[in-house]
Amino acid sequence: MTLGYLLLLALSTILLTVLSDSAETKVVLHASTNLHNLLRGHLGTLFSSALIIGGGTVAWGVLLMFGALLALSELRFGGRRLLAVFLAGHIGATLLVAAGLWIGVHEDWLPHSITLAEDVGISYGAMALVGALVASLPSDFRFLWAAGWSALAVDAVLSGRTFTNVGHLLALTIGLALGYRMLKAADTPHRRLTWVEGALLVMAVLLSGALLIG
Repeated sequence: MTLGYLLLLALSTILLTVLSDSAETKVVLHASTNLHNLLRGHLGTLFSSALIIGGGTVAWGVLLMFGALLALSELRFGGRRLLAVFLAGHIGATLLVAAGLWIGVHEDWLPHSITLAEDVGISYGAMALVGALVASLPSDFRFLWAAGWSALAVDAVLSGRTFTNVGHLLALTIGLALGYRMLKAADTPHRRLTWVEGALLVMAVLLSGALLIG
């Protein structure tokens, strides 16, 4: 699952890198889960938006760190749960944010231009995976993990005040809920992290921090 998804992201990154700026903008807007697309029934954007992380050097850095998060999640949960958590966070947070934006635009709290915003990337799904990792941590660290990331996400909402910040908080909450559900199911491995998994966790933390702070 990890390798397949990373390959798709790498291909889209290469494509965007070779396109002109205007062509890249058209591709991104076509794949965006903004209100303009969703209200016109372009539900395929719920999936296509998760295949774009942009072009350039920064995108490759994001891809590397995201790959670490995916690999760690697949090692701890398995491929099917990795996919389920990612999609729950990505689609769930996207639709909740879209509903909030629709209300905001309808009530004239937000400008209509926000319906055409570029809204692509892996950040919602990534934050859901970060939350779900609580199921694989030693019991002494679970509360600290959940409280720490929640505090950072809330602070990002208060300071950034963007719908993306809100989406990160919602996705993290979805991931935490699924993580604790896995704990209750008692069929998730609770073995200690290996040194390889520890290294992957460090990279995942760096990615998550960059998503929330940046």
